[in-house]
Amino acid sequence: MSGNAVRLQAIKDVEAYTPPVVSFTTDETPGEVFGANVFNKVVMQKRLPKLVYKSVMATIEQGKPLDPMVADAVASAMKDWALEKGATHYAHVFYPLTGLTAEKHDSFLEPVGDGSALAEFAGKTLIQGEPDASSFPNGGLRNTFEARGYTGWDVTSPAYVLENPNGNTLCIPTVFVSMTGEALDHKTPLLRSQQAMGFHAERILKLFGHDDPEHIVSFCGPEQEYFLIDRHFFLARPDLLNAGRTLFGAKPPKGQEFDDHYFGAIPERVLGFMMDTERELFKLGIPAKTRHNEVAPGQFEIAPMFERGNIAADHQQLLMTTFKTIAKKHGMECLFHEKPFDGVNGSGKHVNFSLGNSELGSLLVPGDNPHDNAQFLVFCAAVIRAVHKYAGLLRASVASATNDHRLGANEAPPAIISIFLGDQLADVFEQIAKGAATSSKDKGTMMIGADTLPVLPTDPGRSQPYEPICLHRQPFRVPRARIAANSQRPDGHHQHDHGRGLGLHGHRT
Repeated sequence: MSGNAVRLQAIKDVEAYTPPVVSFTTDETPGEVFGANVFNKVVMQKRLPKLVYKSVMATIEQGKPLDPMVADAVASAMKDWALEKGATHYAHVFYPLTGLTAEKHDSFLEPVGDGSALAEFAGKTLIQGEPDASSFPNGGLRNTFEARGYTGWDVTSPAYVLENPNGNTLCIPTVFVSMTGEALDHKTPLLRSQQAMGFHAERILKLFGHDDPEHIVSFCGPEQEYFLIDRHFFLARPDLLNAGRTLFGAKPPKGQEFDDHYFGAIPERVLGFMMDTERELFKLGIPAKTRHNEVAPGQFEIAPMFERGNIAADHQQLLMTTFKTIAKKHGMECLFHEKPFDGVNGSGKHVNFSLGNSELGSLLVPGDNPHDNAQFLVFCAAVIRAVHKYAGLLRASVASATNDHRLGANEAPPAIISIFLGDQLADVFEQIAKGAATSSKDKGTMMIGADTLPVLPTDPGRSQPYEPICLHRQPFRVPRARIAANSQRPDGHHQHDHGRGLGLHGHRT
């Protein structure tokens, strides 16, 4: 069949599309299903002994060392909960250097002497698994005969049940290390950097009178861009199938020139996919918040609410897997390549990063008078210092063959690292450089010219959102991250760099 005939047949198939059966009722509210498949704090409080629950919460909330004695009690409660949810297997989920999710499934059932089987899940099984590591990237860390790898339970990221028509699976987020303890994944460096950043941040806070500050953690909110195309068109393109992007072909007569797709009305078919996807995300405890059309035809974005950096990174991987699965259900293919089509915008993953705790809030919020907020200025200067000193590391964290095909290719942002503070903060730091900061630019109001409209304030700190590094009245933002990559990489490097920046400030304060 010729290429033209294949395309004509694909068009006929698209026209014959019928939507899938509605998978939820209109009277169902998001709150009813949110976190329904997550072994979260509410579930643990109900099922764990009081002392065990307090011990686990101390590790999650305060960063205390994990007490191995709680493992059996947690494993038993987790197993009973998962079996009630229809799970037949459990899996240690980890994130090797492939940038993808990996998992090893084991059955709960253990044979007994009389020919029957019992559901078993011991604490030692929860804490440690042993997948073969011989074929994963390792950077030359070890020889083939030392290829054994271990997964270790990450108690700070909740376990969840992943549903499948053929049976559900209990998924346990884990780190992945070599037999000698070297990190073979993205989660281990993220947790290490989280700990280092928290240590230095809490040390600095004590200099500002916070004698016993709550544990400082990072927060992350990755915005996910993606393309949707009908699977009939996708399957007719060998380049999309094998490379994730088109390699040849004529450009369409109309692309994104009129900007008419950007924030336009979401097509009914796509909206059905989004609603179906969000329901599955809610069940997994992923706080999907914003959805809209992006710039290029067929391009869209989802933005979740910010979460702790470690959980946000795990949720990002789970989100991409869910999108791929639900898209097929709706007869579409979800593309996460950074530049799948020539002539129109590619896709990115804007990583919004901050740090703080429930007591102090975000440490990167300047307040109304940033010139008089010494605590903020120290943490802000740490970010600036870190970006200046470790720009190469930050650049490497978002580098890949696919993303570098997008960066600087007539798109923002360019393939460099810079920082933009916004007018208000730039003015404050210029005053400091001249001797002392005595004032901050005030908020203004927009003069729209119609008295019936509300008064809209202008933000003196708002920066250009497509600078490679932004710091304004929103969290630290890196809009250049690889769309298909695990956001653990840039988030971990931000924490590492910020911790090093805080370390330098600590010695000089």
